[in-house]
Amino acid sequence: MDLKKLIFKTESEIVEFKKSIGEWKEIIETISAFSNTRGGKIVIGVSKSGKLFGTDIGKDTIECLTNQISQNTDPKIYPHITVEKINSKSIITIEAKESPDHLVLAFGRPYKRVGKSTVRISKDEYERLILEKHKEKLYFDSQICKGASLKDIDEEKIRWFLMKAKSERNLNIEPTISAKEALTRLKLITNRKLTNAAILLFGKETQRFFTQAEVRCARFKGTEAVKPFIDMKVFSENIIDQVNKTLNFILEHIPLSAWLTSGKVEREEKYEYPPEAIREAIVNAICHRDYKSTANVQVRIFDDRVEIWNPGSLPEGWTVEKLKQTHESIPKNPLIAHQFFLVRFIEKWGTGTIEMIKRCIEWGLPEPEFEFTGTSLVVNFKRSFFTDEILRNLGLNERQIKLLKDLEAQEFITSSRYEKMFNITDRQARMDLSRLVSLGLILKSGKARLTKYSSNPEISGNIRKLIKRNQVVGDLLPENRTN
Repeated sequence: MDLKKLIFKTESEIVEFKKSIGEWKEIIETISAFSNTRGGKIVIGVSKSGKLFGTDIGKDTIECLTNQISQNTDPKIYPHITVEKINSKSIITIEAKESPDHLVLAFGRPYKRVGKSTVRISKDEYERLILEKHKEKLYFDSQICKGASLKDIDEEKIRWFLMKAKSERNLNIEPTISAKEALTRLKLITNRKLTNAAILLFGKETQRFFTQAEVRCARFKGTEAVKPFIDMKVFSENIIDQVNKTLNFILEHIPLSAWLTSGKVEREEKYEYPPEAIREAIVNAICHRDYKSTANVQVRIFDDRVEIWNPGSLPEGWTVEKLKQTHESIPKNPLIAHQFFLVRFIEKWGTGTIEMIKRCIEWGLPEPEFEFTGTSLVVNFKRSFFTDEILRNLGLNERQIKLLKDLEAQEFITSSRYEKMFNITDRQARMDLSRLVSLGLILKSGKARLTKYSSNPEISGNIRKLIKRNQVVGDLLPENRTN
């Protein structure tokens, strides 16, 4: 269009007037808007009303303007810039072409053209544009699994899944239909080809396609990740089976307390860590991990903690503190997440981490710690408040602390044995033991010479209560720490 005719027109969806280059920030935002809409032209040296002012153009003006535009747009825009004279006044015209994906940012923010105004694109709209334009690039699980065919699918596992989903979520897909039909209806087939999610969920030999899709579990001796292992296993089957086998490995390697309650015939049992919280962490790691990473999901069991490592990153803008608050669900692998939802592995409400915290507190344990290492999210389940630091601050002496640790490995102790262990008087032994009983840290049974002292299954919860009542050590609680 002829520049003179353009100037005599008013601003529109494809035309913007700027009085001077001093408005360079607004100029760059308008370039983003034009790129994300239909394209357009910015005319510099003209007022909003169309009055011709012209603009000063020095030796490096155009070069500096070009650099400012390219440095502050993402992806970088190199627009066509021309200079013309009208009535002896210099006018600059910048032409911005429509971007194929409408995802051009200015200063890290997206804009669009609405009528003759440049407006910022909302976060929700921008995310929708990303999903529409880059779905396959964003989500590993929805990409085609190269070289995979229906021969690689475990049909029995599909039938189990459909029956489970029917009972859990009333899924209306009959378990008797063909594997192809089932996968199609579950949206695990795209363009008649299997997705990565289909193989990860139902593959006979998942490792043949994804060597990284495994869970490595180890029980270490002590509190450091050093050899030798007490036990070590690698689970490389489909990710549904990985969930159950990983949980079983952990339950095999954490203590299980058992005791009799007065008036009950059957004994009561309790794992040292809440199985529901452990399972939630396992499911999150397997479902939300970055399958493009060559790292594995790892489970590390120590004397004092259980760590679950999930290769990947947090959603953009999140910190680990966000996991402790009410938050939305942003699955890394939406296809896998939906199938896990159907069999009630997850709920898709973003409540998983909050549920872990709740379970641990109910169990009498510290809140699980969340740490992002830069390449993995680590969930750390602490054994208890049963540490030397806390026990000393509760006023216990070294003898009492050692006894509490020793009682974990033996059924009971007597006052006379305690007396001999530390070479103390009978009176001192009885005082030490009575103090531990009164605090709820050990249990007393029997009378006179038959009196026995044993470990209290509720010791962790009782220590937490003591800490809350004791202002001196209140800062030892995780929620009260400042560092």
